[in-house]
Amino acid sequence: MYAVIFRARINTFDEEYSDTAERLRQLAFSEYKCIDFISFTEGKDEVAISWWHSLDDIRAWKNNADHKAAQEKGRAHWYESVEVQIVEVLNRYQ
Repeated sequence: MYAVIFRARINTFDEEYSDTAERLRQLAFSEYKCIDFISFTEGKDEVAISWWHSLDDIRAWKNNADHKAAQEKGRAHWYESVEVQIVEVLNRYQ
């Protein structure tokens, strides 16, 4: 299993951001086998973590046309900076 850690510094959020984020989140689950997804905002920092079965699923999601358009809009408008880390989950327990 893999996790994608998305960290961003917020520039501005608007209604389009909220609508886009929700639509893309649902698409990740329904079309790209996303296992789980959480996000939170503190001040101007946003963190989102999603879990995936494979790197192929992550690559397919990254290359989705709607997701790519949202990435471009994010860099140009919604975010001051963005960092993405992809990590392998070596152990998981509760």
